[in-house]
Amino acid sequence: MATYKVKVATGTDLLSGTTDSISLTIVGTQGESHKQRLNHFGRDFATGAVDEYTVQCQQDLGELIIIHLHKERHSFLPKNPWYCNYVQICAPNGRIYHFPAYQWMDGYETLALREATAKTTADDWLPILLEHRQEEIRAKQDFYHWRVFVPGLPNYIHIPSYRPPVRRHRNPHRPEWNGYIPGFPILINIKATKFLNSNLRFSFIKTASFFFRLGPASLAFKVRGLLDCKRSWKKLKDIKKIFPATKSVISEYVAEHWAEDSFFGYQYLNGINPGLIRRCTQIPDKFPVTDSMVAPFLGEGTCLQAELEKGNIYLADYRILEGIPTIELNGRKQHHCAPLCLLHFSSEGNMMPIAIQLSQTPGPDCPIFLPSDSEWDWLLAKTWVRYAEFYSHEAISHLLEAHLIGEAFCLALLRHLPMCHPLYKLLIPHTRYTVQINSIGRALLLNEGGLSARGMSLGLEGFAEVMVRALSELTYDSLYVPNDFVERGVQDLPGYYYRDDCLAVWDALERYVTEIITYYYPNDAAVEGDPELQSWVQEIFKECLLGRKSSGFPTCLRTVPELIRYVTIVIYTCSARHAAVNTGQLEYTAWMPNFPSSMRNPPMQAKGLTTLETFMDTLPDVKTTCIVLLVLWTLSREPDDKRPLGHFPDIHFVEEAPRRSMEALRQRLAQISHNIRQRNKCLPVPYYYLDPVLIENSISI
Repeated sequence: MATYKVKVATGTDLLSGTTDSISLTIVGTQGESHKQRLNHFGRDFATGAVDEYTVQCQQDLGELIIIHLHKERHSFLPKNPWYCNYVQICAPNGRIYHFPAYQWMDGYETLALREATAKTTADDWLPILLEHRQEEIRAKQDFYHWRVFVPGLPNYIHIPSYRPPVRRHRNPHRPEWNGYIPGFPILINIKATKFLNSNLRFSFIKTASFFFRLGPASLAFKVRGLLDCKRSWKKLKDIKKIFPATKSVISEYVAEHWAEDSFFGYQYLNGINPGLIRRCTQIPDKFPVTDSMVAPFLGEGTCLQAELEKGNIYLADYRILEGIPTIELNGRKQHHCAPLCLLHFSSEGNMMPIAIQLSQTPGPDCPIFLPSDSEWDWLLAKTWVRYAEFYSHEAISHLLEAHLIGEAFCLALLRHLPMCHPLYKLLIPHTRYTVQINSIGRALLLNEGGLSARGMSLGLEGFAEVMVRALSELTYDSLYVPNDFVERGVQDLPGYYYRDDCLAVWDALERYVTEIITYYYPNDAAVEGDPELQSWVQEIFKECLLGRKSSGFPTCLRTVPELIRYVTIVIYTCSARHAAVNTGQLEYTAWMPNFPSSMRNPPMQAKGLTTLETFMDTLPDVKTTCIVLLVLWTLSREPDDKRPLGHFPDIHFVEEAPRRSMEALRQRLAQISHNIRQRNKCLPVPYYYLDPVLIENSISI
């Protein structure tokens, strides 16, 4: 008789345990055990438990390669799900075999798990193992399907209950249920996520906390009558009445300094959309700024041409927003523009706006606004730019370039890489909860009755159009962080803490990826000859970039350096890139005039006409302000059940080399965190959105 000592770990999340019957079959190179029920006197497989069992076999099974977990009805008890972390088996010779699961078993089913050693197809020499990985991929491709979201945007996971945004004519005499209660604009249609596979959904705790945050806040606004108030704000200071209770140093600073030119410019470097600004070497024809216009703002002894040659002039161009129609909000037509903003990096080290044009087409009805104009003209011109920033940030930098692209990376991974693949083990921590939060986001932002239709000037179709345009211009090189800073000409710009932290985190991730990739792929032939890897890359090109060759995204990878770059881009996109544009949302947007989502009057066509009254009448009304703040407050809260970058509690890798690389990554990230915190002690406005302690492994909020 051969005795195998078995440990079965149940997940720690609430409701992970089960009362169903669990049996085990062990498969080795020299035989297979009988199916044996795992049962103790008392409760088995309770939440957080690590249960130990003994399995007797007629003979030694040799090297263990696969196990089968059988979940069946237990007596008269009702069926309930079970989350299995892993199974660990000690063989008679003392060798420990680890079988990672980290997944739910919802029904009565059998789950086959491979021993944890990472292997590509080239490493699998047993027919049973090749057959297992092929069957796993086949089953996942049968279960996970792509679906067109909006034509021109990355495709996404098919959820039966979700309806993409479409044009349709409503019958005004026939009321429809839109998934929300009037006055409670952010109550999410839960049907949009309940059809998700359990392994893609939030944990119970995260789900509960998400909706708990949202409900009371909506109710508080409703009780105070703010969600029914369609009037203008009477005074700027009244906007502070809806500030979240949890204020921060930065949110208070924004409310106090939002109108200052120096802070306006600072946000291009270290705000929540710090990837737009680029060095300007020649004034574009469509923005006819002259030296006489801006000379007073450049300092003594210089001129516009000299500052251009020195590299001190920068441009923020929102051309991608041009010509998108607006909608009505609360019975009032909304307005839109695609501005240009010229900035000067002063000798004092400040990024200062020196000229703003509120259209891509110059002309007599499109004046160039200057800091020397009247206080309210200049402030409203800057506010129009901040309005454009809302769409540049929310639609492009945040939703498209982080959430939607990250989800495409995730779904292609699930469909083409088996659990035993080294790239699956490397990347799976960076996909956690991404599909779930995106499903909520689609219901919240891009569904009928959602935020786009009820809180933004551009509405549902306009918001989607911004992303479609952006994806049509997105390039592979733009996602390669070191190249992006050089291409924009900001690689040596002082005070650009976003860039400094970005490059530090990128370097740590790239070194980590390099160590793991070179361990499993010793040469270029191993990369080019991995069919699962190549299928993954091809599907991302097809379903995320929609087969657009001009994107520069590879359709195959042929060398080890190419694979290292590709995987680093994926991990960075799903972690640090998202953190940079998400973590500070509430701090920079709670003060609505700094980040308005709608504008109720047209862009100014002449100077000298703006007053405090017209400024307040242009800003979003009370109801729209509250709707947007509720969403941004919910989506900016620090996630419950958080896993910071570099922390991998799930044991996917068991080999010593990748385990050492994971520990080295944590040490590098800890040093980066220390450096950031030391630097921030000397800054009036700290920049901490890329502190690794605050970066999550995946896009989960």
